[in-house]
Amino acid sequence: MKLGAEAGEPGLRERKKQLTRDALIRSAISLFTEQGYEKTTVDEIVTAVNVSPRTFFRYFVGKEDVALAPVTEIDERVLELLAQRPPSEGPLEALRGSVRETWADVREQTERISGVTALARILRIIETAPGLSAAHAQRTMAFEERLGREIARREGVDYDTDPRPKLVVAIFTAVTRVASRCWGLDEDADLDAVAQTIEEHFDLLLPTLEGPWAPQAPH
Repeated sequence: MKLGAEAGEPGLRERKKQLTRDALIRSAISLFTEQGYEKTTVDEIVTAVNVSPRTFFRYFVGKEDVALAPVTEIDERVLELLAQRPPSEGPLEALRGSVRETWADVREQTERISGVTALARILRIIETAPGLSAAHAQRTMAFEERLGREIARREGVDYDTDPRPKLVVAIFTAVTRVASRCWGLDEDADLDAVAQTIEEHFDLLLPTLEGPWAPQAPH
């Protein structure tokens, strides 16, 4: 029986870590909403959760990191799933499928972090807090490059010389940004509505960017 208890311990520890991390995110979003991102301190966030600053910094580099955590988590999942999409899918279809699969994780995330409203709030905070908006833009650029390089790998083209991976990612980012902005502005918007918006936007995209791609001759 001792072996069974030991086998269960890592799962329990990970669950406790996740609960602490989620509590810190909830606390941060609540304080950012009530008094503004710039005015909120890490000390206030940890006090609301009754943990130490040392505990906070085990999970997050700083205030910016905890604010962007929900969005970063979604981005990482999209990238992970993109690498697993069938090779036969064109670039946009693979991205679309990755987003569709990620939606199950978004639903789970919203349950952990106190619902759709909390996530909508953080999207509004990102839009309105200059320092956070700049940090988010920088992270988005890095994420877009990673997506582009994965698309280039899937299609067998050179990311640095072929513009198509960057174009596809730019369009994909525009679709998700518009849908996210609608979500952030509408407190009554639910996840199904946001998912439907993304699907409709994908349907409007030009099919000319779909594969299969052939390597382009250098100009």
